[in-house]
Amino acid sequence: MISRVFLSNVATYDRVGSSLEPLVKINFIYGANGSGKTTISNYLSNPSEPLYADCQIEWQNGIPLETLVYNKKFRDLNFGNDSIDGIFTLGQATKEDIERIEKKKKELEEISQSGIKTKETLEKQQEKLEEKSNEFIDWSWRIYKKYEDDFKEAFRGSIAKKKAFGERLLKEYSKNNADLLVLDELKKKSETIFSKSQKELQLIPDLEFEEIIRIEQNEIWQKKIIGKDDVDIARLIQKLNINDWVNQGRRYIQEDSNTCPFCQQDTITEEFRRKLDDYFDQSFTESINQLKSMSERYKWLFDNLIATLEQIINPQKQEPISKLDLDRFVSYVETLKGYYQANTEKIKTKLKEPSRSIELQSTLEQLHSTQELINQANEEIKKHNSLVSNLASEKKDLIDQIWKFIIEENKETIENYLKKANGFKKGIRALEKQLEEKRTKWSALNSEIQELNKNVTSVQPTVDEINRILRFYGFSNFQIVPSREDENKYQIEREDGTCAESTLSEGEITFITFLYFYQLVKGAKNKEEIGKDRILVIDDPISSLDSNVLFVVSTLIKNIINDIRNGSSNVKQLILLTHNVYFHKEVSFIDSRTRERKDTYYWIIKKESNVSKIYAYRMKNPIQTSYQLLWQELKEIQESETPSLSTVQNIMRRIIENYFKILGDYNDDSIIKEFSTGEEQAICRSLISWVNDGSHSIHDDLFVEMPHQTVEQYMEVFKRIFDVTRHTAHYNMMMKVEEET
Repeated sequence: MISRVFLSNVATYDRVGSSLEPLVKINFIYGANGSGKTTISNYLSNPSEPLYADCQIEWQNGIPLETLVYNKKFRDLNFGNDSIDGIFTLGQATKEDIERIEKKKKELEEISQSGIKTKETLEKQQEKLEEKSNEFIDWSWRIYKKYEDDFKEAFRGSIAKKKAFGERLLKEYSKNNADLLVLDELKKKSETIFSKSQKELQLIPDLEFEEIIRIEQNEIWQKKIIGKDDVDIARLIQKLNINDWVNQGRRYIQEDSNTCPFCQQDTITEEFRRKLDDYFDQSFTESINQLKSMSERYKWLFDNLIATLEQIINPQKQEPISKLDLDRFVSYVETLKGYYQANTEKIKTKLKEPSRSIELQSTLEQLHSTQELINQANEEIKKHNSLVSNLASEKKDLIDQIWKFIIEENKETIENYLKKANGFKKGIRALEKQLEEKRTKWSALNSEIQELNKNVTSVQPTVDEINRILRFYGFSNFQIVPSREDENKYQIEREDGTCAESTLSEGEITFITFLYFYQLVKGAKNKEEIGKDRILVIDDPISSLDSNVLFVVSTLIKNIINDIRNGSSNVKQLILLTHNVYFHKEVSFIDSRTRERKDTYYWIIKKESNVSKIYAYRMKNPIQTSYQLLWQELKEIQESETPSLSTVQNIMRRIIENYFKILGDYNDDSIIKEFSTGEEQAICRSLISWVNDGSHSIHDDLFVEMPHQTVEQYMEVFKRIFDVTRHTAHYNMMMKVEEET
């Protein structure tokens, strides 16, 4: 089942979001049109859409089930063509065949439930193992802190995280055969062998600069990049040596203007534009692009080179026995930076004036000299590392001896942990094996059921059942029949055999769509999926239906609900959304003695300030009648610190219309006349005008920003209407006000 649905940052749900939580077997959700119900059903029908990236679905036991959604999209998808996909259900099967399939399904459900329990037990065992592991890791870290000052060098590589030290401790326990020394002897040996001057040094990485040299030597820098010679304006441009000047000015020529950017006169003609384009042809553009590409690559390579050099300098400054001639190295690097800066300025000039020939200063000699320093340092490092190689062997022996000492000192604790952990691991392996066997058995049994279904399934029973219900409730002028052209398809026909789908009324389409969905709940569009566990989401199934058909739909849904409660259906959960109070009361009615059930929860969706919010009522059904809902909302507004102006006006108008005008045969004037003074009558008239205006007009922004006390004043006048008409008791009853004796 679905245990939680969270809506956020979609449609009228804001970034904070709102959730249906916790969901149970039967869930009734009430909300007015436009409150956000369809967003929920659309999300559940296709939660992977990018539109719902910030929304979430949580499944009980982490096991997702097929979700079958009835809403407007369902009708559009299934009744938008001349033919309708067939629904496979059990056809002309023998009683023995059906009983055999049902028995297999029951076995499948038992395996599934057993697997869920095994998985829960497995997860508990894994949690217990993790808990013991964390306790051991915390304990082992205290060991590290105890000997950190004396043996930190021996622990290096195992102290990045607490877990790493604990794992190293267990590894050493399983394989360490070093000699066992006393603590004082270990400390004395550590002072000598772990001396910083005795460590091996890292080789300095070689420089990579071949591509830099190739770029510096590229002929593009000496090449004069100018326009095409065979254009008649070329001679003048090249004679005056204004190639770059004209190229820069060319960018300022406007397409919709003839004004020359140089002389500011209207001398630019289409022919002149064409000649400029011919002069600065594709060859010119390609050369410019090559120039830009080469300059960008040169900058990227040299920046990386400088970064590499500086990464060499910093560690060497901190190294007390560095083999690098650091002063000369730093000097070479600074010289390279100077060359690089000078070349950068030249490149900028070339980019600005492509016709100019430049020559980049070669960094080849300087780079070779820098690399030579690195080579010399690496030779010295190799000699140093060769000298300390024997020391490294002694260092390894000492590290093993230190770990051996720690293991022996804490041997009892380690062995106790391993005993418990191995017990958990053994149990986990057994449970994993059981779970895998159940999965294999479930898969085999499910395949067997699918194979049995293939032999006894048919689309005809669905046709017969839908037509039976249609005839029973008076829909005799059309019927659903198997398609004559497409196998396993339906179509809707009139009595004379003509296609009826395009001529059906909205109510007829809605009813037959629901009947199709109702049969799909019991069957499937594919033979292999019959009997598959699923979740049902039903969104306002009674739109455009007559009251008698509404009763039929509610009865069919109550059949589904009863099957879910009895466990006699492959439907495991129902989420029903509606805006119709009567339908909600009808379909959610349990019986005259039962008002609440643990498997049935209720929700209301409200849109406040154009933001949808979901309110949970758990087992208490909040929907009584639409008239009671009006009073309930009015009471909530009265208690709110920020009441909605448009909402309170609409509610007051509807209450006055229902109670006084429809039931009591009052009109506006007769209500006003009940007030004794002219001042009170004026106030009452103001209220009636206010609520009518607020309910039927679009507010001006300034009018909407009315202070809180204005709503309070009209709430008081609203109450006075009931007082003067001698209906105070009704007001107090609906607002749940205790009357004074």
